[in-house]
Amino acid sequence: MDEMVQKIRSEFGVIGRDRELRKALAAKLAGKHLLLEGEVGVGKTTIALALAKFFNQPFYRIDGDDRFTESKLVGHWEPPLVIEFGYDAERSFVPGPLVRAMLEGGVLFINELNRLPESTQNVLLPAMDEGQIIVPKLGIIKAKPQFYIIATQNPEEHVGVTSLSEALRDRFVWIKLDYQSEEEEKEITALHSNCNDSKIIDLAVKICRLTRKHPDIRRGASVRGAIDLASLVSKLNSHSVDEWVDAAIMALGTKIELEDDTNKSVERIIREIVVSVFQNFQ
Repeated sequence: MDEMVQKIRSEFGVIGRDRELRKALAAKLAGKHLLLEGEVGVGKTTIALALAKFFNQPFYRIDGDDRFTESKLVGHWEPPLVIEFGYDAERSFVPGPLVRAMLEGGVLFINELNRLPESTQNVLLPAMDEGQIIVPKLGIIKAKPQFYIIATQNPEEHVGVTSLSEALRDRFVWIKLDYQSEEEEKEITALHSNCNDSKIIDLAVKICRLTRKHPDIRRGASVRGAIDLASLVSKLNSHSVDEWVDAAIMALGTKIELEDDTNKSVERIIREIVVSVFQNFQ
């Protein structure tokens, strides 16, 4: 298991997450469909994609959307082809990602599962439970043994998400992902920001992490905020406090959510955080 974890980390650029990767590998090897839950930017998709690619199976991805209907997931009969050829599976049916993954023994990756309509979510139940689904006028679709689902979801308090049904949750095993350590976030920021100045990276990560503790912020920024901030600051000339504030507002302004009862603006809060970091760490 340790060897597999290290191989995944080296091949797919995963930093840290040894424990989570072990658990994910255990789920895959046991054939238990996997649900990864956590805040935006904690690496759910990174782990899911790395796991799927590591096993070199056919891979199909869908992104949660309230317009993603059952027919988009399963497939549909193309009306002009039905008129010409009738209900001929090879000629008239357009398979969706679920059917393709089942028939090919592939991995179906569902990003933000709890953004899908409940009716679309429910289509997954027989596929996960019995390894088969019934398509009208096509018949029973049976999955190959390697068929596997990896799904991610954001916490339920996020806007635009719905609660998964008890029946659907019951068919997954679950891994909760939290924010990573400060040192690991520095590694991630250095890797993805194209910034090789350790001081900039240190300050960017500290600023970003403080947004998660500020009393006026309901939801702070993920490590993506530090990556964007380090990238912006590395392009500036003086690296003054004012330039850091401007860059931080650009990088973090769209990534944090304020408490409803705060009377402060996003700009003011970010300025306070940046100034406090400079006062304490310089």
